[in-house]
Amino acid sequence: MITHENFATEPWQLRETALDLDVLAQSESVFALSNGHLGWRGNLDEGEPHGLPGSYLNSVYASRPLPYAEAGYGYPESGQTVINVTDGKIIRLLVDDHPFDLRYGELISHERVLDYRSGVLSRSVEWTTPSGRTVRLTSQRVVSLAQRAVAAISYTVETLNGPATVAVQSELVANEQLPTASDDPRMAAAVDSPLLPEEHYAHGTRLRLIHCTSTSGQRVAVAADHFVDGPAGTAWAAESEPDVARLTVTATLEPGQRLELVKFVAYGWSAQRSLPAVRDQVEGGLAGARSTGWQGLLDAQRACLDEFWSRADVVVEGDEEVQQAVRFGLFHLFQASARGERRPIPAKGLTGTGYDGHAFWDTESFVLPVLTHTAPYGVASALAWRHSTLPSALERARQLGLEGAAFPWRTINGAECSAYWPAGTVAFHVNADIAAAVERYVFATGDRDFLRGPGLDLLVHTARLWRSLGHFDADGVFHIDGVTGPDEYSAIARDNLYTNAMARRNLRAAADAVSLHPDRAPDLGVSAEEVADWRNTAARTAIPYNERLRVHEQSDGFTDQEPWDFDGTSEEQYPLLLHFPYFDLYRKQVVKQADLVLAMFTCPDEFTAEEKARNFAYYEQLTVRDSSLSACCQAVLAAETGHLRLAWAYTREAALMDLDDLEHNTRDGLHMASLAGTWIALVQGLGGLRRIRPAPDAPPQDRPSGSPRAGEGGAGEVQAPVLFAPRLPSSLTRLAFNVRVQERLVRVDMGQSTARYTLLSGEPLTVMHHGTPVALAPDAPAELPVPPAPDSPEPRQPKGRAPGT
Repeated sequence: MITHENFATEPWQLRETALDLDVLAQSESVFALSNGHLGWRGNLDEGEPHGLPGSYLNSVYASRPLPYAEAGYGYPESGQTVINVTDGKIIRLLVDDHPFDLRYGELISHERVLDYRSGVLSRSVEWTTPSGRTVRLTSQRVVSLAQRAVAAISYTVETLNGPATVAVQSELVANEQLPTASDDPRMAAAVDSPLLPEEHYAHGTRLRLIHCTSTSGQRVAVAADHFVDGPAGTAWAAESEPDVARLTVTATLEPGQRLELVKFVAYGWSAQRSLPAVRDQVEGGLAGARSTGWQGLLDAQRACLDEFWSRADVVVEGDEEVQQAVRFGLFHLFQASARGERRPIPAKGLTGTGYDGHAFWDTESFVLPVLTHTAPYGVASALAWRHSTLPSALERARQLGLEGAAFPWRTINGAECSAYWPAGTVAFHVNADIAAAVERYVFATGDRDFLRGPGLDLLVHTARLWRSLGHFDADGVFHIDGVTGPDEYSAIARDNLYTNAMARRNLRAAADAVSLHPDRAPDLGVSAEEVADWRNTAARTAIPYNERLRVHEQSDGFTDQEPWDFDGTSEEQYPLLLHFPYFDLYRKQVVKQADLVLAMFTCPDEFTAEEKARNFAYYEQLTVRDSSLSACCQAVLAAETGHLRLAWAYTREAALMDLDDLEHNTRDGLHMASLAGTWIALVQGLGGLRRIRPAPDAPPQDRPSGSPRAGEGGAGEVQAPVLFAPRLPSSLTRLAFNVRVQERLVRVDMGQSTARYTLLSGEPLTVMHHGTPVALAPDAPAELPVPPAPDSPEPRQPKGRAPGT
């Protein structure tokens, strides 16, 4: 969409200069507002036309039975689907009895602007009725970052060419009609009329609806109040019924006169509290919003975002589209997490119903790394949610005959709800992804209280899973059989390398954490023998390698499988999952998304530089990127192996995933992981940010260039755990960003030939710059030359799958 003629490229906002109904659904996603608790899609004020109406409360869902042609033990019995709750956005307009509808009359102008610094969605419209009366309407919409229950709209209408009688109808609407379901498995299951009415109320300028979800037993309350300002004779009346509450304001306007309406809306929900309690909750939220006032909400919104951008902004000079896109992505990531408060961060945030509103491992592996270095309190909240679901994960492990915890592949409330077990149940790597997120967060922030409490619980129970899931062979090598790694075109494999490498990291992190907090070990039933066993298991975990090809294997035997016929696959047959059976995909060398490449990124000390280069070249020719998760990972390894042109092509793909609708499903909501991937590609790719963890179960040593063996350690002794390896492609002149590492805030400012490091806060710190130690102290920036990238042939991709084609 960024290349659509109606969308401008600007550094701090997304501007739509005209309305095109063909991209209305996509625009609703990109113009969505959220605070992590409440989400409003960017629907038009008047509600119609729409692509997908959407008002969401984090973790409010409908339960539904999961159908199976043939049932089996351990299959999840029910699924969860995010629902469209009561819509408080709607403000309808009638001009001389003509309903304001952009499909009728004459639309003279239409502009919408999403401002990343103010957090406000603005709209300006001029429209002529079928009878010739022209009006101008302006609106501003905000979902408050300061008051989590509150959203508000300022709405103004004026007549431009003569008197008109106008009626403004501000509504709360439940059980809106939704579009028909699609066969695309990435879309949500259809849930009709999910809300059962319990109470409706309208009096003066106040409205309220209370419903209960029909299947999950969650009570949802929404209340609204209004300020009205109009010429003499302005009148209003309120009415309600079970699914609609409405305030109708009428006025006769002369040219130059305005009718202004400010609408405050408060949302609340609970699965436990009584109807009176939930009613009081939203009435309290509404009272707070009225007391703050419209301008107060705007001021608080700007203050929250000013603080965020002071830590998180990324400056890109040389590509205006990516500059806009990285700020667009960071804005939406902050929205998705700011007030989540122990709730999940879904794969689509609160911008749409794609993937049924589920949270996946995407959160811990892509979203949380960005927030860890920019807005870490959102990470603590997301991990606290995972910790709250630990009882479900422990029970799921017991059901599967395993020890420890088995966290779900996809979920809303903590229970596994994937009906396809080869992709869901056996994607155990989510355990290690959660553990890595704990480890990363504590390293960046120094939050030792979190490590001692929820963090240690998560590390211990995830580590226990690996020990019971795998086994030692006769030679003492530890194997993990029958699992699915990140690549969903391979399933039920032996020794998936990403899974094994991340399991090693999980086991070591758990052992280290218990050693730091031995007084908590008895509470968790952890003995010294169990810790020693974790370390031994990590040291002996298999890492598949093909000696003949001199590359690591994505899983044991993967490189011996038949290659996919890329030459015989047409462009129209991508994504492959919509055109070929999984049976065929599973037995061929074809990769949906970065898997082994992701392992080299997340566990950099498991591979030498030569291994990374060979592995990257091998898997590039197999990876089709039918997942939005892939491009940013490939960007990181392309940059690390010196292929800067390719790294930039992948960076642009990640950055424009939603703004260009590259996956053709932005209509269902934004891809949070790919939005995070823009930052990952820039900061961890071109900036080269890494953290090295020396293996505690083996002495520091230089890695051999060949196969790593069970028990071998890391990439050699390092003088600082934080590494930067900045390099820019020729198309960029500057890249600058801030990162939080080891309780410090560091600014990196990169050019073509030099990189400047500045310690913005915290105690002195030593980092590595292309292998050179750099001591950083307050008020003492360090500037160093950037060495040239190694010169090697650029890897090729499958036919028609090169980035940018």
